[in-house]
Amino acid sequence: MELREPPNYRTATKMIHAGTERSPYGEVSEAIYLTQGFVYPTSELAEMRFSGEDPGFIYSRYANPTNNIFTKKMCILEGAEDGRTVASGMAAVASAILCTVKSGDHVIAGRAMFGSCRYILETILPRYGVKISIIDSTCIQNWQKAIQSNTRLLFFETPANPTLEIVDIAAVCRLAHEAGAIVIVDNAFATPLYQKPLTLGADVVVYSTTKHIDGQGRCLGGIILSSCQWITENLHDYLRHTGPAMSPFTAWIMLKGLETMPLRVQHMTRSATKIADLIAQHPSVSKCLYPGRSDHPQADLIARQMRSGSTLIAFEVKGGKAAAFSFCNSLKIPIISNNLGDVRSIITHPATTTHQSVPPEVRSELGISDGLLRLSTGLEDTEDLLEDIKRALDTVKR
Repeated sequence: MELREPPNYRTATKMIHAGTERSPYGEVSEAIYLTQGFVYPTSELAEMRFSGEDPGFIYSRYANPTNNIFTKKMCILEGAEDGRTVASGMAAVASAILCTVKSGDHVIAGRAMFGSCRYILETILPRYGVKISIIDSTCIQNWQKAIQSNTRLLFFETPANPTLEIVDIAAVCRLAHEAGAIVIVDNAFATPLYQKPLTLGADVVVYSTTKHIDGQGRCLGGIILSSCQWITENLHDYLRHTGPAMSPFTAWIMLKGLETMPLRVQHMTRSATKIADLIAQHPSVSKCLYPGRSDHPQADLIARQMRSGSTLIAFEVKGGKAAAFSFCNSLKIPIISNNLGDVRSIITHPATTTHQSVPPEVRSELGISDGLLRLSTGLEDTEDLLEDIKRALDTVKR
């Protein structure tokens, strides 16, 4: 991995220049290698490629030059030794978990998570003899009590989707490593700009690059980052043979997203901070959770492990589903969708969309009420967003 500039340059500079590889044509923007396979000058070299004696490319399901550049930049940003790109964020979560566990193993997971993550843990893994414990991840004692002699893996999101609960990464990692288990952290909500789980002891970090990394609603993608040893021993062969590959064109789109991600995320966070203050004080709102506010239940932990707040706000409007729908439908700027981290502000009603498949009693335990909404702040003018959100909240019948 070569950097065009000295390695002490800051993040925004590295995201433009670090890890870049150019073809003999010297293009400014990285080339897209839209090919499924590669040519070998001789049969002897083909044999060496397949045996591993020669490190060149074989097949884009295994590796591709464009994907490799994207991986290098993400490793630099995250502080990881190695990584692999995949077709979506859920492919990243599923692959990281499935390549690690086997029948008879035990997995512990934080209860606040995306609905599809729960499906993998509660439906798929038990089919293959893997035992699961789902716990309230905000209490370190719960992790300690849940660990068993066969615990192999601990998984959690932090901040969690959609309630923005925070997990003490360092404390959980210490417990896991004492038990001989590994920790996988979904860091999509924090982004690698605001939180670096590997430096806090995590073994594997996963991202939906669909979110802040692309950030413009264009492509699905995911990435798994870890040590060279873990990638080689667990993930490498799993991905080669199961094939959840990222398209080289998608990898190129993600490269373009990385170039502007620091600017986008910083602006979105500044807007989110002001919007959270407005929402928290409005009489139509019964609860507002934002990692940048001092009234977040885990503000002290956030200050220790996150560099800034978030682009996301969770809040509950009074009046349940009808009031929540009324608010969403009254908005003029934020769009109603289920993505996040986009240049467009997005409002989501988790109970009827992203977490609809979660049983009602579980949603209740998680705090996903019928009045809960998740706002992903975009790049629109902050004052325009404040005016629009206040006007929509004013229309809510309490």
